[in-house]
Amino acid sequence: MIYLDHNATTPVLPEVFDAMRPFFCDQFGNASSFYTTARAVRAALQGARHTVASAIGAAAEEIIFTASGTESDNLALRGICRMFQGKSCHIITSSVEHHAVSKTCDDLETQGITVTRLAVDSQGRVDPDDLRRSITPSTILISIMTANNETGVLQPVKKISDIARDRGILFHTDAVQAFGKIPLKVNDLGADLVTVSAHKIYGPKGVGALYIRKGTKVAPLITGGEHEHGMRAGTENIPAIVGFAKAAELATASLETIAARTGSLRDRFESKVREKIDNVSINGVDAARVPNTTNITFHDIDGESALLHLDLRGIYASTGSACATGSSEPSHVLCAMGLSKIDAQGTLRFSLGKGTTEEEIDSTVEALVATVETLRGISSIHV
Repeated sequence: MIYLDHNATTPVLPEVFDAMRPFFCDQFGNASSFYTTARAVRAALQGARHTVASAIGAAAEEIIFTASGTESDNLALRGICRMFQGKSCHIITSSVEHHAVSKTCDDLETQGITVTRLAVDSQGRVDPDDLRRSITPSTILISIMTANNETGVLQPVKKISDIARDRGILFHTDAVQAFGKIPLKVNDLGADLVTVSAHKIYGPKGVGALYIRKGTKVAPLITGGEHEHGMRAGTENIPAIVGFAKAAELATASLETIAARTGSLRDRFESKVREKIDNVSINGVDAARVPNTTNITFHDIDGESALLHLDLRGIYASTGSACATGSSEPSHVLCAMGLSKIDAQGTLRFSLGKGTTEEEIDSTVEALVATVETLRGISSIHV
């Protein structure tokens, strides 16, 4: 198996699973209880909170654990809007956000919230000047991702946060695809709310976190007990949270090494694809990107057909976001960048991981050469 879909999810590292294991059976207490066993679990919860906070340069009390990056995005957007309930509210986002943000904004519009979706250039970047021009007296929140899940393109987050701060507007960034791939500190981002997730960094699925800067008021979405500082009721998923912390610790410790290695492999892959296959385009290549991601349009082929051919060879990639699997619609990200629907549907995403090797890269290129030749041959026959 050659797995090149690490932006969709990653395997749980053995060290992470080992850290989680005791909290399934031996240390099973409820962290909200007061007896000895529960206190040990509560200590593990707080230790995990400190570890995740440290990984992004936050204070422990600024971290709220959730069930996913999607829930964290929802808590940020809906939670802020609820604080302004009864007032005219305006949100600014981008046209290339993950569905966790874009579809939440769609739903908020049905509730009377005004949403502006900033256009992007051909590399997938928003223009800070467009952002400035879009701000109105009703603007309460700006939500723009740090790194795009399909192309890996990095947005000018610090410039965006500076604009937001100058105008007294809250700023949220979905940093799920940046966390563990590039240095990520909340003060450098300048954001008031930051979303991160475990299963993109070799941690378990079913756990995410939202950083909420001290003093930022957010209304909870799930009410009940006083779990997570009253921000997210429900008994905490301790095994997953402990696993998240271990994954964050490992990712932070090896970030520079893994980033350099995956970046080198990504560049090798792109160079060989261009060398061996004609009529291809690398989307976002002229922008700053996370080092593990490449998004390539193979003109005159169908992307889903290409994936099936690769799958038969034991090579796993993607046509875009895993959250959009099953949709017949072309990528909204690529269309926003100016690609035609046909080219968008002929595009594949390859996202490398810490275990990716040169041999796997070279084998994938050779498989792509054969796949593209076959599919273009079929296409020419039908034409």
